[in-house]
Amino acid sequence: MSEPTFDRPALRSLPDARPAPEPDRVLQSTLALVLAGGRGSRLEPLTDADAKPALPFGGHLNLIDFTLSNCINSGLRRVAVLTQYKAQSLIRHITRAWGSLDAGLGEFVDIVPAQQRIGEDWYRGTADAVFQNLDLLAETGARHVLVLAGDHVYKMDYGPMLREHLRRGAELSMACCEVPIEQAPAFGVVRCADDGRITAFEEKPAHPWSQRAHPGQALVSMGVYAFETAALVAALREDAADPASCHDFGHDLIPRLIRLARVYAHDFAASCVHPVGAQPYWRDVGTLDAYWQAHMELLGASPAFELDDETWPLRGLPAQLPPARFVCDEEGRSGMALDSLVDNGCVVRGATVRRSLLFAQARVGEGSIVEESLLLPGARVGRRVRLRRTIVDRRCALPDGLCVGLHPDEDRARFAISAGGICVVTAAMLAASGRD
Repeated sequence: MSEPTFDRPALRSLPDARPAPEPDRVLQSTLALVLAGGRGSRLEPLTDADAKPALPFGGHLNLIDFTLSNCINSGLRRVAVLTQYKAQSLIRHITRAWGSLDAGLGEFVDIVPAQQRIGEDWYRGTADAVFQNLDLLAETGARHVLVLAGDHVYKMDYGPMLREHLRRGAELSMACCEVPIEQAPAFGVVRCADDGRITAFEEKPAHPWSQRAHPGQALVSMGVYAFETAALVAALREDAADPASCHDFGHDLIPRLIRLARVYAHDFAASCVHPVGAQPYWRDVGTLDAYWQAHMELLGASPAFELDDETWPLRGLPAQLPPARFVCDEEGRSGMALDSLVDNGCVVRGATVRRSLLFAQARVGEGSIVEESLLLPGARVGRRVRLRRTIVDRRCALPDGLCVGLHPDEDRARFAISAGGICVVTAAMLAASGRD
Protein backbone atom coordinates (compact mmCIF):
# COMPACT_ATOMS: atom_id res chain seq x y z
CA MET A 1 0.00 0.00 0.00
CA SER A 2 1.36 3.40 -0.95
CA GLU A 3 1.99 6.07 1.66
CA PRO A 4 -0.86 8.64 1.95
CA THR A 5 -0.32 12.22 0.86
CA PHE A 6 -0.90 15.36 2.92
CA ASP A 7 -1.63 18.85 1.62
CA ARG A 8 0.06 20.45 4.59
CA PRO A 9 3.26 22.53 4.99
CA ALA A 10 6.51 20.91 6.11
CA LEU A 11 8.70 21.65 9.14
CA ARG A 12 9.46 25.23 10.20
CA SER A 13 6.54 26.61 8.20
CA LEU A 14 4.05 27.45 10.93
CA PRO A 15 3.58 31.04 12.20
CA ASP A 16 5.42 31.99 15.37
CA ALA A 17 2.22 32.28 17.41
CA ARG A 18 -1.54 32.38 17.00
CA PRO A 19 -4.57 32.72 19.24
CA ALA A 20 -5.80 29.44 20.62
CA PRO A 21 -9.16 28.30 19.24
CA GLU A 22 -12.09 27.41 21.47
CA PRO A 23 -11.24 24.46 23.76
CA ASP A 24 -13.69 22.06 22.10
CA ARG A 25 -12.32 22.90 18.66
CA VAL A 26 -8.79 22.02 19.74
CA LEU A 27 -9.93 18.63 21.02
CA GLN A 28 -12.13 17.95 18.01
CA SER A 29 -9.22 18.57 15.64
CA THR A 30 -6.87 16.22 17.57
CA LEU A 31 -6.27 12.51 17.04
CA ALA A 32 -4.77 10.55 19.94
CA LEU A 33 -2.42 7.71 19.02
CA VAL A 34 -1.70 5.33 21.90
CA LEU A 35 1.46 3.24 21.55
CA ALA A 36 0.51 -0.13 23.03
CA GLY A 37 2.72 -2.63 21.23
CA GLY A 38 5.47 -2.84 23.83
CA ARG A 39 6.85 -6.16 24.95
CA GLY A 40 7.77 -4.96 28.45
CA SER A 41 10.82 -7.22 28.71
CA ARG A 42 11.88 -5.67 32.04
CA LEU A 43 8.56 -6.84 33.52
CA GLU A 44 9.09 -10.47 32.62
CA PRO A 45 7.86 -12.99 33.62
CA LEU A 46 4.59 -11.05 34.09
CA THR A 47 4.61 -10.06 30.40
CA ASP A 48 5.54 -13.45 28.95
CA ALA A 49 2.02 -13.94 27.61
CA ASP A 50 0.68 -10.38 27.24
CA ALA A 51 1.70 -6.93 26.08
CA LYS A 52 2.76 -4.57 28.86
CA PRO A 53 -0.33 -2.28 28.52
CA ALA A 54 -2.54 -5.31 29.26
CA LEU A 55 -0.89 -5.88 32.64
CA PRO A 56 -3.44 -5.67 35.50
CA PHE A 57 -3.11 -2.74 37.88
CA GLY A 58 -4.79 -1.65 41.08
CA GLY A 59 -7.58 -4.23 41.03
CA HIS A 60 -9.85 -4.33 37.96
CA LEU A 61 -7.84 -1.92 35.79
CA ASN A 62 -5.27 -2.63 33.08
CA LEU A 63 -2.32 -0.28 32.57
CA ILE A 64 -3.79 1.07 29.32
CA ASP A 65 -6.93 2.20 31.16
CA PHE A 66 -5.07 5.18 32.66
CA THR A 67 -4.20 6.66 29.26
CA LEU A 68 -7.63 5.92 27.78
CA SER A 69 -9.37 7.40 30.83
CA ASN A 70 -7.25 10.53 30.46
CA CYS A 71 -8.34 10.82 26.82
CA ILE A 72 -12.05 10.44 27.52
CA ASN A 73 -12.02 12.66 30.62
CA SER A 74 -10.11 15.33 28.67
CA GLY A 75 -12.77 15.33 25.94
CA LEU A 76 -10.66 13.52 23.33
CA ARG A 77 -12.99 11.12 21.56
CA ARG A 78 -10.88 10.07 18.57
CA VAL A 79 -8.36 7.53 19.79
CA ALA A 80 -6.39 4.85 17.94
CA VAL A 81 -4.50 2.18 19.90
CA LEU A 82 -1.50 0.75 18.01
CA THR A 83 -0.84 -2.86 19.05
CA GLN A 84 1.71 -5.50 18.09
CA TYR A 85 3.26 -7.83 20.72
CA LYS A 86 0.95 -10.61 22.05
CA ALA A 87 -2.03 -8.30 21.76
CA GLN A 88 -5.02 -10.64 22.03
CA SER A 89 -5.83 -10.02 25.70
CA LEU A 90 -5.32 -6.27 25.18
CA ILE A 91 -7.61 -6.24 22.14
CA ARG A 92 -10.27 -8.18 24.04
CA HIS A 93 -10.07 -5.76 26.98
CA ILE A 94 -10.33 -2.62 24.83
CA THR A 95 -13.20 -4.06 22.80
CA ARG A 96 -15.22 -4.89 25.92
CA ALA A 97 -14.29 -1.94 28.12
CA TRP A 98 -14.02 0.90 25.60
CA GLY A 99 -16.47 0.07 22.81
CA SER A 100 -19.30 2.36 23.98
CA LEU A 101 -18.44 5.64 22.18
CA ASP A 102 -20.84 7.06 19.58
CA ALA A 103 -19.48 6.31 16.09
CA GLY A 104 -22.27 8.42 14.62
CA LEU A 105 -20.69 11.48 16.25
CA GLY A 106 -17.24 10.58 14.99
CA GLU A 107 -16.16 9.16 18.36
CA PHE A 108 -14.06 6.00 18.55
CA VAL A 109 -11.40 4.01 20.33
CA ASP A 110 -10.02 2.00 17.42
CA ILE A 111 -7.65 -0.95 17.75
CA VAL A 112 -4.97 -0.88 15.06
CA PRO A 113 -2.86 -4.06 14.85
CA ALA A 114 0.44 -4.05 12.99
CA GLN A 115 -0.49 -4.67 9.35
CA GLN A 116 2.65 -4.08 7.25
CA ARG A 117 0.86 -1.25 5.45
CA ILE A 118 4.13 0.28 4.25
CA GLY A 119 6.67 -2.37 3.24
CA GLU A 120 7.09 -5.85 4.68
CA ASP A 121 8.46 -4.98 8.13
CA TRP A 122 6.61 -5.13 11.42
CA TYR A 123 7.01 -2.08 13.65
CA ARG A 124 10.74 -1.41 14.02
CA GLY A 125 10.30 1.21 16.75
CA THR A 126 7.77 3.66 18.19
CA ALA A 127 8.27 6.19 15.39
CA ASP A 128 7.94 3.49 12.75
CA ALA A 129 4.66 2.37 14.34
CA VAL A 130 3.19 5.81 13.68
CA PHE A 131 4.82 6.07 10.23
CA GLN A 132 3.19 2.81 9.16
CA ASN A 133 -0.20 4.25 10.11
CA LEU A 134 -0.07 7.63 8.38
CA ASP A 135 -3.31 6.64 6.64
CA LEU A 136 -5.10 7.21 9.97
CA LEU A 137 -4.00 10.83 10.01
CA ALA A 138 -5.15 11.31 6.43
CA GLU A 139 -8.53 9.67 7.09
CA THR A 140 -9.35 11.79 10.12
CA GLY A 141 -7.98 15.09 8.78
CA ALA A 142 -6.56 15.78 12.25
CA ARG A 143 -4.66 19.08 12.54
CA HIS A 144 -2.96 17.94 15.74
CA VAL A 145 -1.77 14.53 16.91
CA LEU A 146 -1.31 13.49 20.51
CA VAL A 147 1.11 10.55 20.82
CA LEU A 148 0.79 8.73 24.14
CA ALA A 149 2.31 5.74 25.90
CA GLY A 150 -0.19 3.04 26.85
CA ASP A 151 1.60 1.81 29.96
CA HIS A 152 2.01 4.73 32.40
CA VAL A 153 0.11 5.49 35.61
CA TYR A 154 -1.02 9.11 35.88
CA LYS A 155 -4.00 11.47 35.58
CA MET A 156 -3.66 14.27 33.07
CA ASP A 157 -6.03 16.67 31.35
CA TYR A 158 -4.56 16.93 27.85
CA GLY A 159 -6.59 20.07 27.05
CA PRO A 160 -4.28 22.61 28.77
CA MET A 161 -1.26 21.12 27.04
CA LEU A 162 -2.91 21.30 23.60
CA ARG A 163 -4.03 24.89 24.12
CA GLU A 164 -0.56 25.93 25.30
CA HIS A 165 0.89 24.14 22.27
CA LEU A 166 -1.31 26.27 19.99
CA ARG A 167 -0.59 29.55 21.78
CA ARG A 168 3.16 29.03 21.44
CA GLY A 169 2.98 28.12 17.76
CA ALA A 170 4.87 24.93 18.63
CA GLU A 171 5.38 22.10 16.20
CA LEU A 172 6.02 19.67 19.05
CA SER A 173 5.21 19.98 22.75
CA MET A 174 6.51 17.42 25.24
CA ALA A 175 4.99 16.91 28.68
CA CYS A 176 7.79 16.96 31.25
CA CYS A 177 8.16 16.46 34.97
CA GLU A 178 10.98 16.52 37.50
CA VAL A 179 12.50 13.38 39.00
CA PRO A 180 15.45 12.92 41.38
CA ILE A 181 18.71 13.05 39.44
CA GLU A 182 19.60 9.46 40.40
CA GLN A 183 16.43 8.20 38.66
CA ALA A 184 16.90 10.26 35.49
CA PRO A 185 19.11 7.75 33.57
CA ALA A 186 15.98 5.65 33.04
CA PHE A 187 14.28 8.45 31.05
CA GLY A 188 14.75 10.96 28.27
CA VAL A 189 16.26 14.07 29.88
CA VAL A 190 15.39 17.59 28.69
CA ARG A 191 17.18 20.94 28.86
CA CYS A 192 15.12 24.12 28.34
CA ALA A 193 15.56 27.84 27.77
CA ASP A 194 13.76 30.28 30.07
CA ASP A 195 10.77 30.48 27.70
CA GLY A 196 10.26 26.72 27.80
CA ARG A 197 11.78 25.97 24.42
CA ILE A 198 13.74 22.72 24.49
CA THR A 199 17.36 23.21 23.55
CA ALA A 200 18.72 19.71 24.20
CA PHE A 201 17.45 16.17 24.76
CA GLU A 202 19.23 12.93 25.58
CA GLU A 203 17.65 9.51 25.85
CA LYS A 204 18.67 7.61 29.02
CA PRO A 205 21.94 9.46 29.66
CA ALA A 206 24.55 8.07 32.00
CA HIS A 207 25.16 11.57 33.40
CA PRO A 208 21.87 13.53 33.22
CA TRP A 209 21.64 17.32 33.44
CA SER A 210 20.49 18.79 36.73
CA GLN A 211 17.91 21.58 36.79
CA ARG A 212 19.52 24.97 37.43
CA ALA A 213 16.59 26.13 39.54
CA HIS A 214 16.27 22.79 41.35
CA PRO A 215 19.66 21.13 41.88
CA GLY A 216 19.36 17.40 42.37
CA GLN A 217 16.33 17.26 40.07
CA ALA A 218 16.26 16.45 36.35
CA LEU A 219 13.54 17.37 33.85
CA VAL A 220 12.40 14.27 31.97
CA SER A 221 10.02 13.52 29.14
CA MET A 222 6.83 11.66 30.08
CA GLY A 223 6.30 10.23 26.60
CA VAL A 224 3.31 12.55 26.02
CA TYR A 225 3.76 14.42 22.73
CA ALA A 226 1.53 17.01 21.02
CA PHE A 227 2.39 17.43 17.33
CA GLU A 228 1.26 19.55 14.48
CA THR A 229 0.30 16.93 11.91
CA ALA A 230 2.49 18.48 9.20
CA ALA A 231 5.55 18.52 11.45
CA LEU A 232 5.00 14.93 12.54
CA VAL A 233 4.51 13.64 8.99
CA ALA A 234 7.60 15.44 7.68
CA ALA A 235 9.76 14.17 10.54
CA LEU A 236 8.49 10.60 10.14
CA ARG A 237 9.26 10.60 6.44
CA GLU A 238 12.78 11.86 7.05
CA ASP A 239 13.30 9.27 9.77
CA ALA A 240 11.96 6.41 7.63
CA ALA A 241 14.45 7.33 4.89
CA ASP A 242 17.42 7.28 7.29
CA PRO A 243 19.09 3.83 7.25
CA ALA A 244 21.02 4.65 10.43
CA SER A 245 17.88 5.37 12.48
CA CYS A 246 16.39 3.08 15.12
CA HIS A 247 13.01 4.63 14.21
CA ASP A 248 12.29 5.48 17.83
CA PHE A 249 10.78 8.71 19.20
CA GLY A 250 13.31 9.14 21.99
CA HIS A 251 16.46 8.02 20.20
CA ASP A 252 15.81 9.53 16.77
CA LEU A 253 12.71 11.63 16.11
CA ILE A 254 12.84 13.97 19.11
CA PRO A 255 16.52 14.96 18.67
CA ARG A 256 15.86 15.57 14.95
CA LEU A 257 12.92 17.85 15.69
CA ILE A 258 14.77 19.80 18.36
CA ARG A 259 17.36 20.71 15.73
CA LEU A 260 14.83 21.66 13.04
CA ALA A 261 11.55 22.70 14.64
CA ARG A 262 9.95 24.67 17.46
CA VAL A 263 9.84 22.22 20.36
CA TYR A 264 8.61 23.24 23.82
CA ALA A 265 8.32 21.60 27.22
CA HIS A 266 4.92 21.48 28.89
CA ASP A 267 5.00 21.50 32.69
CA PHE A 268 3.01 18.48 33.86
CA ALA A 269 2.04 20.39 37.01
CA ALA A 270 -0.15 22.64 34.83
CA SER A 271 -2.32 19.78 33.59
CA CYS A 272 -2.06 16.95 36.09
CA VAL A 273 -5.19 15.92 37.97
CA HIS A 274 -4.57 15.36 41.67
CA PRO A 275 -6.01 16.27 45.08
CA VAL A 276 -5.26 19.77 46.39
CA GLY A 277 -1.86 19.86 48.06
CA ALA A 278 -0.59 16.61 46.58
CA GLN A 279 2.44 16.35 44.32
CA PRO A 280 1.94 15.66 40.60
CA TYR A 281 2.01 11.90 40.11
CA TRP A 282 3.37 10.05 37.08
CA ARG A 283 4.94 6.60 37.03
CA ASP A 284 6.46 4.61 34.21
CA VAL A 285 6.04 1.13 35.68
CA GLY A 286 8.60 -0.40 33.35
CA THR A 287 10.29 -2.70 35.88
CA LEU A 288 9.11 -5.19 38.47
CA ASP A 289 10.28 -2.88 41.25
CA ALA A 290 8.42 0.11 39.78
CA TYR A 291 5.28 -2.00 39.29
CA TRP A 292 5.35 -3.15 42.92
CA GLN A 293 6.20 0.32 44.26
CA ALA A 294 3.39 2.00 42.32
CA HIS A 295 0.95 -0.39 43.97
CA MET A 296 2.33 0.36 47.42
CA GLU A 297 1.72 4.05 46.67
CA LEU A 298 -2.02 3.31 46.42
CA LEU A 299 -2.15 2.39 50.10
CA GLY A 300 -2.31 4.33 53.34
CA ALA A 301 -4.53 7.04 54.77
CA SER A 302 -3.24 9.60 52.25
CA PRO A 303 -2.03 7.62 49.22
CA ALA A 304 0.23 9.27 46.66
CA PHE A 305 -2.24 8.24 43.94
CA GLU A 306 -6.02 7.98 44.36
CA LEU A 307 -7.97 5.39 42.40
CA ASP A 308 -11.37 6.63 43.62
CA ASP A 309 -11.30 10.28 42.49
CA GLU A 310 -14.89 10.95 41.38
CA THR A 311 -13.85 14.06 39.46
CA TRP A 312 -11.57 12.01 37.18
CA PRO A 313 -13.03 8.49 36.95
CA LEU A 314 -10.70 5.68 35.96
CA ARG A 315 -12.65 3.43 33.65
CA GLY A 316 -11.91 -0.22 33.07
CA LEU A 317 -13.81 -3.47 32.90
CA PRO A 318 -14.97 -4.47 36.39
CA ALA A 319 -15.98 -8.11 36.53
CA GLN A 320 -19.49 -9.04 37.65
CA LEU A 321 -18.41 -10.74 40.84
CA PRO A 322 -19.74 -10.95 44.42
CA PRO A 323 -18.27 -8.67 47.09
CA ALA A 324 -15.05 -9.66 48.84
CA ARG A 325 -15.47 -11.93 51.87
CA PHE A 326 -13.48 -12.12 55.10
CA VAL A 327 -14.30 -15.46 56.68
CA CYS A 328 -13.94 -16.52 60.34
CA ASP A 329 -14.03 -14.31 63.38
CA GLU A 330 -12.46 -16.51 66.01
CA GLU A 331 -9.43 -15.99 68.18
CA GLY A 332 -6.35 -17.06 66.26
CA ARG A 333 -8.13 -17.55 62.93
CA SER A 334 -9.77 -14.24 61.95
CA GLY A 335 -9.93 -13.23 58.29
CA MET A 336 -8.74 -9.63 57.98
CA ALA A 337 -7.11 -7.16 55.61
CA LEU A 338 -5.27 -4.16 57.07
CA ASP A 339 -4.21 -1.11 55.04
CA SER A 340 -4.93 -3.05 51.86
CA LEU A 341 -7.03 -2.99 48.70
CA VAL A 342 -9.22 -6.02 48.07
CA ASP A 343 -11.13 -6.43 44.80
CA ASN A 344 -14.45 -8.19 44.17
CA GLY A 345 -14.63 -11.96 44.31
CA CYS A 346 -11.78 -12.28 46.84
CA VAL A 347 -11.96 -14.54 49.90
CA VAL A 348 -9.69 -14.14 52.93
CA ARG A 349 -10.36 -17.17 55.13
CA GLY A 350 -8.84 -17.04 58.60
CA ALA A 351 -5.77 -15.23 57.23
CA THR A 352 -4.09 -11.85 57.71
CA VAL A 353 -3.37 -9.48 54.83
CA ARG A 354 -1.28 -6.34 55.50
CA ARG A 355 -0.34 -3.54 53.07
CA SER A 356 -1.19 -5.66 50.07
CA LEU A 357 -3.42 -5.68 47.01
CA LEU A 358 -5.71 -8.59 46.19
CA PHE A 359 -6.96 -8.51 42.60
CA ALA A 360 -10.27 -10.04 41.47
CA GLN A 361 -10.96 -13.58 42.71
CA ALA A 362 -7.75 -13.91 44.71
CA ARG A 363 -8.07 -16.23 47.70
CA VAL A 364 -6.05 -16.65 50.87
CA GLY A 365 -6.27 -19.78 53.04
CA GLU A 366 -6.35 -20.22 56.82
CA GLY A 367 -3.31 -19.32 58.86
CA SER A 368 -1.59 -17.49 56.01
CA ILE A 369 0.11 -14.10 56.36
CA VAL A 370 0.43 -11.86 53.30
CA GLU A 371 2.50 -8.69 53.68
CA GLU A 372 3.36 -5.98 51.11
CA SER A 373 2.41 -8.30 48.29
CA LEU A 374 0.33 -8.38 45.11
CA LEU A 375 -2.00 -11.26 44.35
CA LEU A 376 -2.93 -10.84 40.69
CA PRO A 377 -6.34 -11.97 39.34
CA GLY A 378 -7.28 -15.51 40.28
CA ALA A 379 -4.21 -16.13 42.48
CA ARG A 380 -4.71 -18.78 45.16
CA VAL A 381 -2.78 -18.90 48.43
CA GLY A 382 -3.01 -22.12 50.42
CA ARG A 383 -2.98 -22.60 54.18
CA ARG A 384 -0.13 -21.44 56.45
CA VAL A 385 1.60 -19.61 53.60
CA ARG A 386 3.95 -16.68 54.34
CA LEU A 387 4.41 -13.98 51.70
CA ARG A 388 6.42 -10.78 51.99
CA ARG A 389 7.18 -8.33 49.15
CA THR A 390 5.97 -10.88 46.62
CA ILE A 391 4.02 -10.73 43.35
CA VAL A 392 1.92 -13.84 42.69
CA ASP A 393 1.03 -14.13 39.01
CA ARG A 394 -2.44 -14.58 37.56
CA ARG A 395 -4.18 -17.90 38.32
CA CYS A 396 -1.15 -19.16 40.23
CA ALA A 397 -1.92 -21.56 43.12
CA LEU A 398 0.53 -21.55 46.05
CA PRO A 399 0.65 -24.84 47.99
CA ASP A 400 0.14 -25.10 51.73
CA GLY A 401 3.10 -24.10 53.88
CA LEU A 402 5.02 -22.22 51.17
CA CYS A 403 7.26 -19.37 52.38
CA VAL A 404 8.29 -16.65 49.89
CA GLY A 405 10.10 -13.38 50.47
CA LEU A 406 11.73 -14.22 53.80
CA HIS A 407 14.76 -16.23 52.65
CA PRO A 408 16.30 -14.64 49.53
CA ASP A 409 18.81 -17.42 48.81
CA GLU A 410 16.10 -20.07 48.80
CA ASP A 411 13.79 -17.87 46.74
CA ARG A 412 16.47 -17.16 44.15
CA ALA A 413 16.81 -20.86 43.42
CA ARG A 414 13.09 -21.25 42.70
CA PHE A 415 11.61 -17.91 41.64
CA ALA A 416 12.46 -14.60 39.96
CA ILE A 417 13.83 -11.80 42.15
CA SER A 418 14.04 -8.18 41.00
CA ALA A 419 16.96 -5.84 41.55
CA GLY A 420 15.07 -4.38 44.52
CA GLY A 421 14.36 -7.75 46.10
CA ILE A 422 10.75 -8.25 44.96
CA CYS A 423 9.99 -11.93 44.41
CA VAL A 424 7.76 -13.05 41.52
CA VAL A 425 6.02 -16.43 41.57
CA THR A 426 4.38 -17.95 38.48
CA ALA A 427 2.69 -21.29 37.84
CA ALA A 428 5.58 -22.37 35.61
CA MET A 429 8.11 -21.66 38.36
CA LEU A 430 6.12 -23.67 40.88
CA ALA A 431 5.89 -26.59 38.46
CA ALA A 432 9.64 -26.47 37.81
CA SER A 433 10.38 -26.52 41.54
CA GLY A 434 7.95 -29.36 42.17
CA ARG A 435 5.65 -27.24 44.34
CA ASP A 436 2.57 -26.99 42.10
